[in-house]
Amino acid sequence: MTDVIDKDGFRANVGIVLMDAAGQLFIGRRTGGKGWQFPQGGVLRGERPLDALYRELHEEIGLVPDDVHLVGQTDRWLRYRLPPRFVRRDSMPLCIGQKQRWFLLQLARPEVSFRFDTTGTPEFDRWRWVDYWQPVREVIYFKRPVYVRALQELAPLARPEGLPPYPAWWALRNRVTDRPHAAPVKAVS
Repeated sequence: MTDVIDKDGFRANVGIVLMDAAGQLFIGRRTGGKGWQFPQGGVLRGERPLDALYRELHEEIGLVPDDVHLVGQTDRWLRYRLPPRFVRRDSMPLCIGQKQRWFLLQLARPEVSFRFDTTGTPEFDRWRWVDYWQPVREVIYFKRPVYVRALQELAPLARPEGLPPYPAWWALRNRVTDRPHAAPVKAVS
């Protein structure tokens, strides 16, 4: 089985926003101190995004479906392009970026054990809970716009009382236009 890259060069991927009971979000530090991000990973040929979500959840942070509740997902694929220096020109088909389906998960119980050793090449070596917008500040620069879109679209499910206020650093760090009304999201019953 291999990753799915569409005709436009975008690799199918799932993004995982994991929330605790207090509304804090999980971010992991990429192995070797290469920055912080949400769990994410490729959709394999023949695999549904939902199946990829649970596979990646286990591979990257050691959780299983019983550890979480699926709250919802973005209605559409969100895309980002890789900077030219990250494009592997010798790979075929050529991958120029990722299209991601984002899923919002809630922990099913207060105590879970995260594990990073479920694969031979762990994605993360540390983790922490952060405020809602903090992952935008922590992720590598070229993923920031897709993080903003995903968090804005999932906010009505994560925060029914309203979008969390943007932090003071927001305007300085983000060159993304704030949208008062995000695209619809799918709630999961």
